[in-house]
Amino acid sequence: MSLWNDQSEINFFEQALESFATPEQLFYKLSSGYFAYIPKRVDSEEQTLQSRNSLIGRFTEKWCRDILDPIACEFGLFAVNGMICDELGLGKKTSADVAFCKTAEVTQKPDDVKIVFEVKMSIVSNYQYDPAERKLILKGDYKSHKGQPSLQRSDSMLKAIGKSVNIRVSGSASRKIPIIVLGNAPIAESYQSKVDFLKTAGIIQNFLSLNPTPTNSDYVNETPLKGFQTISQLDQLRQIISQAIHSDLNFFSSMVPKPQLGEFIRIAAQEKTDIERANKFLSLIYG
Repeated sequence: MSLWNDQSEINFFEQALESFATPEQLFYKLSSGYFAYIPKRVDSEEQTLQSRNSLIGRFTEKWCRDILDPIACEFGLFAVNGMICDELGLGKKTSADVAFCKTAEVTQKPDDVKIVFEVKMSIVSNYQYDPAERKLILKGDYKSHKGQPSLQRSDSMLKAIGKSVNIRVSGSASRKIPIIVLGNAPIAESYQSKVDFLKTAGIIQNFLSLNPTPTNSDYVNETPLKGFQTISQLDQLRQIISQAIHSDLNFFSSMVPKPQLGEFIRIAAQEKTDIERANKFLSLIYG
């Protein structure tokens, strides 16, 4: 499979129109025709479009599973949609969009979950649909319309962050599981420092856009600490996932007085090896 592009979006519309959706469920019906988004400098005619959200959500979660599955196979794992693990705070209504697991079952044990992916994708570019010709015409990239797609949306970012925090605070089982957020658009400039902080704090390991060319003009390609990165090749995605899985990560978060923190460091420093010192420090932090 290739990474996300305009053809991916056209595939979604064509499959939806052929199988289960009407043009009114997928497009804004303006006086000038059917549009995926309302173009800039065009009257919205007081329209909102919510019906497409669940449809594109299911499509992109499956698309991500399909592109990730060969990578999972390389590690002897399965890419699972809708993974449930109550111990990680992932129930039926809050399941993981995609996860790499030791088995292909939907319901998993914490020890069998190796990485969790949260998918925040949408239609990025704008298209006009001609129902008579059953034809889609590309009208412009995400800067040409009024919509805020994918990781450009504050609500999408906040939902991804909130779900990741919920996993992190669910208990000890979540401390070693990497979390990666997948999008298909750049983040907004105002989120650059936030995503880098989330990476250094260990809450979310990466925000990734799987769309190499969302626009031909300037955009945030990556942040200084690579909390957000635009993926240009599948091998780059493979390397990031491999590093996350094989790094033996340990999440820890605490707020303790400096004297107590210094005591933890002093006690841990008495161990013989770096691994033993790390384990001792983490045991003291966890209490």
